[in-house]
Amino acid sequence: MEFDSIDCMTSSDVIDDDDEIHHHNQLSSLLKSHSNNGSSNSIVSPAVHSSTTSVHELLECPVCTNSMYPPIHQCHNGHTLCSTCKTRVHNRCPTCRQELGDIRCLALEKVAESLELPCKYTSLGCPEIFPYYSKLKHEALCNFRPYNCPYAGSECTVVGGIPFLVAHLRDDHKVDMHSGCTFNHRYVKSNPREVENATWMLTVFHCYGQYFCLHFEAFQLGMAPVYMAFLRFMGDEVESRNYSYSLEVGGNGRKLIWEGTPRTIRDSHRKVRDSHDGLIIQRNMALFFSGGDRKELKLRVTGRIWKEQQNPEGGACIPNLCS
Repeated sequence: MEFDSIDCMTSSDVIDDDDEIHHHNQLSSLLKSHSNNGSSNSIVSPAVHSSTTSVHELLECPVCTNSMYPPIHQCHNGHTLCSTCKTRVHNRCPTCRQELGDIRCLALEKVAESLELPCKYTSLGCPEIFPYYSKLKHEALCNFRPYNCPYAGSECTVVGGIPFLVAHLRDDHKVDMHSGCTFNHRYVKSNPREVENATWMLTVFHCYGQYFCLHFEAFQLGMAPVYMAFLRFMGDEVESRNYSYSLEVGGNGRKLIWEGTPRTIRDSHRKVRDSHDGLIIQRNMALFFSGGDRKELKLRVTGRIWKEQQNPEGGACIPNLCS
């Protein structure tokens, strides 16, 4: 992507009022001519076109196509690019191949300060509009941004909304789907002393109109294998706090019980697992629960999900058990 030259100064120069007017006029001319396929030395149309879209396109790095943030660099011919790409192109302008030097496009940076743009997830429902330099920070945390696939068995790169990911888990990863708020998970392993790192199982439950991912894993924790079960909510963290769950495992007259709030799938599977936020069963205890001669692992994890309701009188949360 090529643009008309932008008359910018090196970062060591001082901007006075006359210079500001000069750069404003230069950028206005650039915006008028930008619609002419971005070619150099294009004829400026007499009609003034100052749409936010045109300015936003000017702030797009021609190398990586991402939005540019200070410091914005330019060559002596006025071609701009972001600071990240400046190091990648070995200090050569990707448009005209001239040496870049250390010229900052202060005028374009100043124009960016005056912009207000909608969140890029507008089409997904986000109504917010932000100053240019605040927009990127918001988008990294926007509640409407797509979710990553919660499947833990591979480095799946699929992203999307919850209904899309549910279908993706069912059709592409062949994950078991269940309706209801209680579960009964059975794990059997013939040789419990051989535990591959991150041996896992995943089941998706649908209750209260929401989807939950139940993970059960065997992995090495230090020198010893452990078994872990935890629940993740397919939605945002604020919504996840409306629900609680319990997990129970036992045998031979003993049992372990875990209660907690499901983590959101915004938190990666590895992050939840490595934080030990779930039911953890040491191998010796797991073998004790299995009974017999302890040569085969047989664990049964049961649990339930319930929705917390606000008590209108006292303000405390009271459980709403799923029937």
